[in-house]
Amino acid sequence: MITVEKALKRILDSITPLGMEKATLLDALNRVIGEDICASRDIPPKDNSAMDGYAVKAKETKGASADNPVTLTVIENIQAGYLPRKTPAPGEASKIMTGAFVPEGADAVVRLEDTKQKGNKVEIFAEAEKGLNIRYAGEDVKAGELVIPRGNVVRPAEMGMLASVGRASILVHQRPTVAVLATGDELVDVDGDVSGNKIISSNSYSLAGQVMACGADLLQLGIAKDTKEDLLAKFKAALRADVIVSSAGISVGDFDFVKDVMEEMGATIEFREVAQRPGKPLTFGSLEGKHLFGLPGNPVSSMIAFEQYVRPVILKMMGHKRLFRRTIQAELTENIKKKKGFRYFIRALIQCDGEKMTVATTGEQGSGILKSMVMANGIIIIPEDLSLAEKGSRVTVQLIDDSFELTEKPGYL
Repeated sequence: MITVEKALKRILDSITPLGMEKATLLDALNRVIGEDICASRDIPPKDNSAMDGYAVKAKETKGASADNPVTLTVIENIQAGYLPRKTPAPGEASKIMTGAFVPEGADAVVRLEDTKQKGNKVEIFAEAEKGLNIRYAGEDVKAGELVIPRGNVVRPAEMGMLASVGRASILVHQRPTVAVLATGDELVDVDGDVSGNKIISSNSYSLAGQVMACGADLLQLGIAKDTKEDLLAKFKAALRADVIVSSAGISVGDFDFVKDVMEEMGATIEFREVAQRPGKPLTFGSLEGKHLFGLPGNPVSSMIAFEQYVRPVILKMMGHKRLFRRTIQAELTENIKKKKGFRYFIRALIQCDGEKMTVATTGEQGSGILKSMVMANGIIIIPEDLSLAEKGSRVTVQLIDDSFELTEKPGYL
């Protein structure tokens, strides 16, 4: 049995990011860029108007006010997407739409609300300074500028920037394929016959959801019977994947054959147990360049083990640098007893009362109580050397989703 730290180090030391592939812009969201992205031209490419209004020479509006308007002759109407055809001479202005290129000679745009047009004449009611309401060429990005360095994650803003610089496709790290396999004669699929003491395989779906939430490709292998023959066939099919995640069959029971099948196939097993609860029985190994995880069969144990070990592996394979969930400090609202020598991962609900952060367990913490995960937005992490986490003490809590960071109302109202 090894510690959580040693288990995590052994696992992550064996992982290297996958290679690159070309992805279309719409398929690049949340993926890690594998190349430096530079602008091929200025953005915007030319000076353009930030407002609907009139392009003018600023000096010609000097002294303009509601009581003393300046009148100019309108020589054209410039629409966005079209080049100006005329250059305003003294006493002239060009009507201009937002985003349209500013004509040569104009150095300001008076907004429409500060004008009134009558025929081909426009009255200007406000004095303009040079540069007013003009977005200059290269104001956002200069030609040749590095706009997104390799290693960054593509968010919606990056998608917009990639489109702006004309990149319809980019190099990104490949997504790993993760095979999910549940084992046990007692299991049936969600639409299976539950008579005769059968139970539905919730792990098939909770683990699949965790895989998809990471952004990996899922290979769902269903349920294997508790026989070496069926397990062997399933594991051979799983070798199409980069990571193989099985649940149950890794303990010391008469029908726990997963670890034996792994070894018979030639897998190198790194460890079989981790000093943690839940999730003590946990097998990690490799086979033909594939990474193998044998997770416990209890629903909570398998989810906790995936969260702590498999999720960082998937993220690292996808080129991510930030592999771990954020942790916070919160005040514990109850006593939690534990056994020394084990790190505990306790399902918890974090709440914020003004500036004060509090955390409580989600009730019964049995490894088969899936409801404890449904109710949780965090995991209290209690170190090995403690036997009691006291009410009122501050504890480390791992955030497992964004529910705590979202609010019903805007914080600025």
